[in-house]
Amino acid sequence: MTDQDLDPTIAALLAETEADDGPSDLPSFKDISDEPGTDSHKDSLGDSIHKVDLSQHGFAEITKFYEDESNHIFDDTTYYKTALGGEGEQAQRVHKVLSKYLTCQDPKDRTVFRQQLVTSWWELIRIMCQKAGDYNLEMPKRMLLRFGVVLPSLFTPEQKQLFSTVILENNTGEPVYYMDEWFKEIISGRLNLSATDEARTPRKNDPGAEAQRIQQLKSKNDGKLQNAESLLNSKETERQMLENELRNRVDSLCEHNPMMGLEPHKQTYTEGQKRLFAEIQEKLRALQKVDKELCSYIKDFEEAKAIGSSLEDKMQGQPQAMEVSTGDIMIEYQTVRQMAKMTCGRQGNQFPIFTREFYHCVPRLTGFRENVLNILKWVEDNDPECFVRIHKNMKNRIVPYVLCLPTYGDFGFCWEPFDRYNRVTSRGRIVIPMYPRDLKIAILMAVADLRWQVAKEKASYYWMEEGLTGQYYQWIERQKLKGDLKSYFIADYVLWMTKEVEGVQRMDKELRAVFWRFVPFNQAKKDELKMRSPVYAELYQRDLNRAMSDGY
Repeated sequence: MTDQDLDPTIAALLAETEADDGPSDLPSFKDISDEPGTDSHKDSLGDSIHKVDLSQHGFAEITKFYEDESNHIFDDTTYYKTALGGEGEQAQRVHKVLSKYLTCQDPKDRTVFRQQLVTSWWELIRIMCQKAGDYNLEMPKRMLLRFGVVLPSLFTPEQKQLFSTVILENNTGEPVYYMDEWFKEIISGRLNLSATDEARTPRKNDPGAEAQRIQQLKSKNDGKLQNAESLLNSKETERQMLENELRNRVDSLCEHNPMMGLEPHKQTYTEGQKRLFAEIQEKLRALQKVDKELCSYIKDFEEAKAIGSSLEDKMQGQPQAMEVSTGDIMIEYQTVRQMAKMTCGRQGNQFPIFTREFYHCVPRLTGFRENVLNILKWVEDNDPECFVRIHKNMKNRIVPYVLCLPTYGDFGFCWEPFDRYNRVTSRGRIVIPMYPRDLKIAILMAVADLRWQVAKEKASYYWMEEGLTGQYYQWIERQKLKGDLKSYFIADYVLWMTKEVEGVQRMDKELRAVFWRFVPFNQAKKDELKMRSPVYAELYQRDLNRAMSDGY
């Protein structure tokens, strides 16, 4: 990049920069206030998004992907100063290294500055993420956290227009977050910290330790309460259906036609009515069984509700104890930084700043919220059970939290399949890079990772023998393949969802049968595929055979 290509703002700042490393390096920054704003504004990302609605059966259709008009955030001539203003030495360090990187002509020196920029950038994020909960945070700072945009001149005109029309607010009601929103939810306490290998031990005399313990118990009980209510609703619906069927049969049994010539006397039971005796007895036995199960579910529901009320009362007596500490925010920061590295992989591009040099996505395959949701809908339409978690034979659709990170990585993954304190109805967490080579593949990898971990947890000690993980493990063993089992599964899931879903046969016959049974397509897709090839017709017939033998 030549001096002529250098952004005028950065050129002016370079001219102002003094030789020493003191606070005067960025004189224009010190006049910008860094005081946190008030929380009086209504938060559009309310608690409702965090509550899992088990009655939902799919994503809503995304009809609007971009705003009709530009928001002009990136047209602000003071964007760069505002983005870095008030962030102290970390901002000064980013400014200096970025200036050297953009003006350097030597490839070797440029590589050094690039590595330095990665470190200094994440130090800046460490400071800025603590302010994400500030409702009055300037938009350039929020866009820096959200998209990695620190210097608008690094856009092409087309890219600038694209990013200026991105829908900024979460109007979808789905738990898909950008990085600034993620930290905002963490700071507010609405979103628990992401799981780490090292368990956090409560500090001595910490007033929040007891409140944290109560919150964990409440989270676990909420899962039981929600599942108990779901089972209760399901069983009540089953009872209603049986009662309706019974009523219809009794009504049919009680209908008698008059005997011709012997009025007002009526005919005896017909052969069809006599057969109803056995059916009525069968329905009564079924109702008796349902009633017994219903009594058990009501008891579970009452117990969970009583425990929940007790925990609510205890939480009321914990004044301000649930505020997230700076230490906890730093733990989440380290976790998010690790997530960002994982999206890129060891050999990937770790460069943290948005620049036209590395951004090569088309608009609809950039990891904006609406694009991610659109692809997730496509995945779920074809793999209806991708977000299903089974508890007590009840299928619960639970969409995971989705964190969109501004990285050039190609790998989506699952950070945790569910909350450690609520395995029944809590959301898992998947991470998606925003600027990958193929957004659909990155999302498929994350969904595959989630599917594998949920299936493995469900099978528990028998994960090498039962269910999806057991069947897949045994197939890998027969193939004598070495390496990471989950990585093999993710690659095969991507193949399943990109090739086999279209009828393009790329999988081993035995493996295809495993996926057909344990990672099934929707019924319409199965009906379509069985007509396209005898291979799928045979698998379809196996479904029918299992259903008839009640072994499916």
